[in-house]
Amino acid sequence: MLACDLCGQALAPEAAVRRHRRRAHLGRQPRCPLCGAAAAPGCDELRRRTEAAHPQPGPPGARRRRSPPDLAEGLPECPFCGEAAGRELEAHVRARHGLLLGAPGADTGNGEQLYECPMCSLTCTNIQILEEHVDLHLEEHSFSEGGNIRDLELAQWLQTEEDKQQRSEEEKREREEFKKLQRQYGLDNSGGYKQQFLKNMEREVDRGRMQPFEYHKRKADMMECLAFGIDDGKTKTSGVIEALCKYYQNENKDVRHVWLSTGVDHFHSSLGDRGWGCGYRNFQMLLSSLLQNSLYNDCLRDTTLIPSIPKIQSMIEDAWREGFDPHGASHFNNRLHGSKAWIGACEIYSLLTSLGIKCQIIDFHKPTGPMGTHPRLFEWILRYYSTDNEGGAKVACTSKPPIYLQHQGHSRTVVGIEEKKNKTLCLLLFDPGCPSQEMQKLLKQNSDGTSLKLLRKFVGSLKEKQYQIVAIDGVLSLEEKAARCRDSQVLTSEKIP
Repeated sequence: MLACDLCGQALAPEAAVRRHRRRAHLGRQPRCPLCGAAAAPGCDELRRRTEAAHPQPGPPGARRRRSPPDLAEGLPECPFCGEAAGRELEAHVRARHGLLLGAPGADTGNGEQLYECPMCSLTCTNIQILEEHVDLHLEEHSFSEGGNIRDLELAQWLQTEEDKQQRSEEEKREREEFKKLQRQYGLDNSGGYKQQFLKNMEREVDRGRMQPFEYHKRKADMMECLAFGIDDGKTKTSGVIEALCKYYQNENKDVRHVWLSTGVDHFHSSLGDRGWGCGYRNFQMLLSSLLQNSLYNDCLRDTTLIPSIPKIQSMIEDAWREGFDPHGASHFNNRLHGSKAWIGACEIYSLLTSLGIKCQIIDFHKPTGPMGTHPRLFEWILRYYSTDNEGGAKVACTSKPPIYLQHQGHSRTVVGIEEKKNKTLCLLLFDPGCPSQEMQKLLKQNSDGTSLKLLRKFVGSLKEKQYQIVAIDGVLSLEEKAARCRDSQVLTSEKIP
């Protein structure tokens, strides 16, 4: 059983003690417990007034609960416990509540530690009593100052500040993510092919992998190629398609049919475009085949050599200026040259169409087979190559241009397709990420076919969520080109399924 430390009333739970203090001892008009004179607010003022007016304790007397007649007589009551003792009140207060009226820092006489209230200088020998006493101060202040309203305002202010902080953190994260994406896709104004080429060569020199004289020679060659807008050819591997034709004719007993694009050169990334140049390198592969196909001579009369990557960027900007794909152009702020910006199927389509080459975008926007595979993609490519080439020959070197294949984060070039005797399909891909040293292994006459692993991709190997292809199919008249330019204001694709 707990008791109120101010008046001694027996109470059961601790919550009842606190409720009793608030009801019995808070909000009363402070009066001197000995003479009833009004005092200034606060326990400290009341203590000083009592000690100044009544310096000597009165004779001790018996305690008694103030009776209703006493209340009627208007006698002063004890401010701590509510009991009144008339003329004996002073003795009652000093005897019953003497410790509460003790001067700050006073000694109890038996060496006990005194604790002083930081709000009214009241001293206590029990720290728990002092903590509860301070709580009463805070509750009294809250009630007297309209605490409920202030608590609501404080809660609203804290919530507002928390919301502001969360918004600020979200905006900071969004800015960081945006900058990360800009760096990832080469839109951070950190320079383009030339700057990256020089920086990576300097790093090679610092690591001892390149001699200074080689650095200066390659720099001079690079500057000359950029000035003329042509590729230096140092990442090109030619003759792979011809080597594949010979291999399939003489070996590989499990292949029923194979269709190949004619005259495709392989280009891989260099020091200047490593990490972002796959789309440009795939365009170079497409163009290498088109330049060997007489059907496209008129379209490419101004492009007789493979252009450099900065030149391809300028060609795409020219297509935008003609009016092709304005929405895509705005994504790049109408500028590619001098950047490390990634390009995709839309940019390849705009560039080819601006050259008068007929092409289309096919969007395999979701898997069409089990385990996230895309068998419809393989079937479409088989029809592309086998149409008009359905002879009995095992190996068909067709006039079909290669196909640009795009998925999230990378692109490759389809140069052919195999059909196994069990009807399984396998794509043959040129990957710009494959170095020329590996591609040249395919040129060896005594190849046992193991190098084909670099090119072969079965249905189970392509499991990206979405694939897009750009397939070439002839040339455009001037009227058709103008119509496609108008249609590209909102560029669309054929979706499968």
